[in-house]
Amino acid sequence: MGRLVRFSVSIDERLIEGFDALWRKRRYENRSEAIRDAIRQQLVAQEWADDEQVAGVITLLYDHHRPGLADMITDLQHHSLSYVIATTHIHLDGDNCLELIAVKGDAGGIRALADRLISLKGVKHGGLTATSTGERIV
Repeated sequence: MGRLVRFSVSIDERLIEGFDALWRKRRYENRSEAIRDAIRQQLVAQEWADDEQVAGVITLLYDHHRPGLADMITDLQHHSLSYVIATTHIHLDGDNCLELIAVKGDAGGIRALADRLISLKGVKHGGLTATSTGERIV
């Protein structure tokens, strides 16, 4: 980490009261840690908006009894090896499986892959957790 810089900010009293309640609820050690995390969140969002090299996890909850669905999920991943870096398959119960797909690459390509996977018939729920490769985040 680089040198710490102190700065002053003027904020409406009600806004800072709400922020203070939030960081305490989320168990940050102090306001500075919460502010650093909020800034990082904005930097990661900007990486995704700028279609930079990013990372993330695609989650899929699906009915494993749906004919051909597991094969379609696997085929899409095999055709996207430039993005897919790891997969974990979890048997939740006799009917439901959870697939966790770690991805890295350009944001647009990852979003397109996530959309294709999530929209497959038989996927009950899906999501994309977006993060950074960490190269620009301190």
